Amino acid sequence: MREPQLPHPARFRLPLAGFLIVLTGICWREGLRFLNQRGRFLSALVRPLVWLFIFAAGFRSVLGVSIIPPYETYVLYEVYVTPGLVAMIQLFNGLQSSLSMVYDREVGAMRILLVSPYPRWYLLVCKLIAGICVSLLQVYAFLAVAWFWEVELPPIGYFTVIPALLLTGLMLGAMGLLMSSLFRQMENFASVMNFVIFPMFFASSALYPLWRVQESSLTLWWICTLNPFTYAVELIRFALYGQFAPLPALVVAGCALVFLAASILAYDPSAGVMARRGGPETAK
Repeated sequence: MREPQLPHPARFRLPLAGFLIVLTGICWREGLRFLNQRGRFLSALVRPLVWLFIFAAGFRSVLGVSIIPPYETYVLYEVYVTPGLVAMIQLFNGLQSSLSMVYDREVGAMRILLVSPYPRWYLLVCKLIAGICVSLLQVYAFLAVAWFWEVELPPIGYFTVIPALLLTGLMLGAMGLLMSSLFRQMENFASVMNFVIFPMFFASSALYPLWRVQESSLTLWWICTLNPFTYAVELIRFALYGQFAPLPALVVAGCALVFLAASILAYDPSAGVMARRGGPETAK
């Protein structure tokens, strides 16, 4: 008897509804994890609020902000640092989401999904989308609290900032995803996070204008100029005032594509970092 022939892999097509189910499932799981981890939500708010309530009040008389775009008049220091604190929320969330990826890849749900028939790049993009959705909740919760602290933004800015948040969230999430491919233990990745978060945050325009940095140190100004986080902050800053910044948008989009492509390659079982280290992909 002839053995039944299996369909050729090239002829096998996954149903489109299955892709939607995977996206919904990953987003739903990430949302439930966020709701169950109340400490994660509180810590995401405490960090920027400490800068807004304490540091901004102390630096108000020290760091004056001149009239620079997109501002049309002098602004308080609290108003200036708000876009940088929004970007900080996305930076922390992107790396924390990637931190959970280190665990999920070894013993969690992503271990099963990564050996499923669905394209690996699609699973990684779904993970990024879920992280971006969570970061949007954190950002708007922070903006609501900041509004009571007299950080009043143009009403249209709460809507025009959404595309900027999606793009910056994609870039920072993809960067964290790329970093997660280099580690197999959560402890190692968590320790490296501090060496990435704080240099990126402080060496940017989040807390002070770049022209002030240039006056004090030309070397530091070049570092801030080459920092992708600087352009993420400026993209959010302009978007909060209903304006579009072409250069920051191009830089953030370019970095997002580079980080995403590198992440997909790193998680490729045949050519990526995971193939050389050995991981759940080897069971495929």
